[in-house]
Amino acid sequence: MRIGCPKEIKNHEYRVGLTPESAGELARHGHEVWIESGAGLGIDATDAEYKAAGARIVDGPDPIFAECEMVVKVKEPQAVERKKLREGQILYTYLHLAPDREQTVDLVDAGVTAIAYETVTGPNRSLPLLKPMSQVAGRMSVQAGATALEKAHGGRGVLLGGVPGVMPGKVVVIGGGVVGFNAAQMAAGVGADVTILDRDPEVLERVGTHFETRAKTRFSNAANLHDAVCEADLVIGAVLIPGAAAPKLVTREMLRDMQKGAVLVDVAIDQGGCFETSQATTHDNPTYVVDDIVHYCVANMPGAVARTSTYALNNVTLPHALQIADNGWKAAMRANPHLAEGLNVWDGKVTYKAVAEDLGYEYVPVEKALA
Repeated sequence: MRIGCPKEIKNHEYRVGLTPESAGELARHGHEVWIESGAGLGIDATDAEYKAAGARIVDGPDPIFAECEMVVKVKEPQAVERKKLREGQILYTYLHLAPDREQTVDLVDAGVTAIAYETVTGPNRSLPLLKPMSQVAGRMSVQAGATALEKAHGGRGVLLGGVPGVMPGKVVVIGGGVVGFNAAQMAAGVGADVTILDRDPEVLERVGTHFETRAKTRFSNAANLHDAVCEADLVIGAVLIPGAAAPKLVTREMLRDMQKGAVLVDVAIDQGGCFETSQATTHDNPTYVVDDIVHYCVANMPGAVARTSTYALNNVTLPHALQIADNGWKAAMRANPHLAEGLNVWDGKVTYKAVAEDLGYEYVPVEKALA
């Protein structure tokens, strides 16, 4: 199979879909690998390293979109890229379609076979291709929130860890999954006063056992959420419904009861955000203020630590890429039901139920695509 990896063009996105080592693995399996010149520079991977691994370097993205059977990326294709996609072409990347009608329409119209990293499953309904980026984003959320809390950035002027004689900052983490766990771990590590909210008693028990006295847990209902948010210096939104739009848990009304200069970090922004006032931002202009509350809603947070993120991502995406390339996507999905969960769009149809329901498309089961 001819596999192409273009340079990412989203604002301040430095990750790359294939590392030189991943390109080498695909080449050793007998596949042609085309890499856009300069695609790896954001992780300090040169064209020469890709060539040494057996890849072909091409100028610009056009040859990749025009001639490659599978396109491997990190972020969802931007509008200019979507115009280049071809019927039957395999697109393997993060998509986050539920809150993005425009992208979904373009992928449906293009007739591509779109496989979303974020909905590929693992044992016990885990999301192994989403997990490493959730780990990165969870840890980064505390860094970003701590910076936004500085007075010069519009925040309350609170140091999360405090100092002797001064209370630490209060951090509220909404959601005890991978993002929330990693955020709580970082916040507790700097000495903040951490509270984790979740609706799943098993999750609360697990994080409570892990953190012991270093973090508190509360059941997430409307009253507890309101109380916790209004006392917080930093609120981290870490909720996820796989493939679907995130629920709006913190309302505009709640903001009026919060402390002036408090910070909201919405890690669920890729799925539309879990704060009613969330709007996607970029690394160029990461924050904005609503009702005296600072919002950080960067949609590609892990792109700022591109080398760590790219290698962590390739560790989990490469095995599936090899299955698709070696066997074709249909055979690969028949053999691996977890990979089949990643199929979101095929032949002009939406094949992921949550996306179809959120955007009003007819849902076509994956089994029909594989028949």
